[in-house]
Amino acid sequence: MTIETNAIKRFWVKSSIPMLCALAVVAGLNVGFVSSAQAELRIDITRGELKPMPIAVTRFPGDGVAETEVGQNLTQVIAADLERSGLFSPISEKAFIQSASSLAVNPNFAEWRAINAQALVNGRVVTEPNGMLRVEFRLWDVLAETQMSGVAYRTQPNNWRRIAHKIADEIYKRITGESGYFDTRIVYVSETGPADNRNKRLAIMDQDGANHRFLSDGRFLVLNPRFSPTAQEVVYMSYFNDKPRVYVLDIDTGELELLGDFPGMTFAPRFAPDGNSVVMSQALDGNSEIYELDLRTREKQQLTRHAAVDTSPSYSPDGSRIAFNSDRSGSQQIYVMNADGGGVQRVSFGGGLYATPVWSPRGDLVAFTKSQGGRFYIGVMRPDGSGERLLAEGYLVEGPTWAPNGRVLMYHRQHPSKDGTKDRYRLYSIDLTGYNEREIVTPADGSDPAWSPLIP
Repeated sequence: MTIETNAIKRFWVKSSIPMLCALAVVAGLNVGFVSSAQAELRIDITRGELKPMPIAVTRFPGDGVAETEVGQNLTQVIAADLERSGLFSPISEKAFIQSASSLAVNPNFAEWRAINAQALVNGRVVTEPNGMLRVEFRLWDVLAETQMSGVAYRTQPNNWRRIAHKIADEIYKRITGESGYFDTRIVYVSETGPADNRNKRLAIMDQDGANHRFLSDGRFLVLNPRFSPTAQEVVYMSYFNDKPRVYVLDIDTGELELLGDFPGMTFAPRFAPDGNSVVMSQALDGNSEIYELDLRTREKQQLTRHAAVDTSPSYSPDGSRIAFNSDRSGSQQIYVMNADGGGVQRVSFGGGLYATPVWSPRGDLVAFTKSQGGRFYIGVMRPDGSGERLLAEGYLVEGPTWAPNGRVLMYHRQHPSKDGTKDRYRLYSIDLTGYNEREIVTPADGSDPAWSPLIP
């Protein structure tokens, strides 16, 4: 098997001590632990505000200077990923009692309990004879004194950051029971310049803001980027000679493909779950309708036929339905229809104006933007319109996009200036409980984020 530069091989690592079946003592902890026969730690992330679980992420030692540096960097990224989720509270290294050398043999669980660690992460870094980097890690349940997970990864040395994200994903999944979202990327619109002459460039970064780079040179206005299901391609709209064009960009190769000129387009297309088509809104003869474009044949099929404005379509994860917004009821509301355009049903009835519905990767929720009483909100509802919850509020919050596990949203927020000439646009994330809002730092203003699937 040929190993590409960014390829990562994964191996299971067995426990170095016998598995124990002691029961964990969870009284007094507000982290939603679930006790079982093996007393594994659990966090119920469907609950409301939680007290983060104390976790010790120790340095991963290595045999040489380079390995030691990589090990230190790994633990910093792992701890930062877990902390940003709002579910974990990494313990300061200054509080650690057990030395790294003795931890490599066996954890002294009493010493980790003494500093209130509920979970423990340790590992090591090895450079193999062929130059490949091997990183091993173990996740321990400190209360039950058991190993919960043990995995080794092998890749190129310059790919260490992705290994850190994958380890954080494994920890998140093992303790919450849900898939992680750390080994992902964000594509967004980077904005600079005055309010009346904004320069908008396509940019990409890891979900934590690292590895930031620009994908366009800023000569042409870029809007509404969206990832393909493979996370390798981005579809976006750009204005060329004041005409909207739709492009598909291969992130890794830089190859740019023009899908065509689409006069009257209001939002860039979104990929279907199978990646073979996109759905878009386009205003022809003064009437905005929703169309599906087959990427192989370039044939366009009209899905809606109504005198009202139909726009902002988004596929369900199985591709069978499409959510969109329309003013056919007299005000802007969210509707759901079958993928062929039939069975249209209004689903938003909570008051105010609704826009930009985006179906969750899990299929259980639809995120949206809502305006009411001069305020803007990011919210979610079930596909039938029930269970509406508003998660974020602001002067202007827009553009929700889902993490691949369907538990976190990202969006952009406008911070107004006094004179309106220096408004700031920033990216934020928030989980479904609405309690963990975090700014995603970007070099300049940022808007229209799109969250990738997990990187292959």
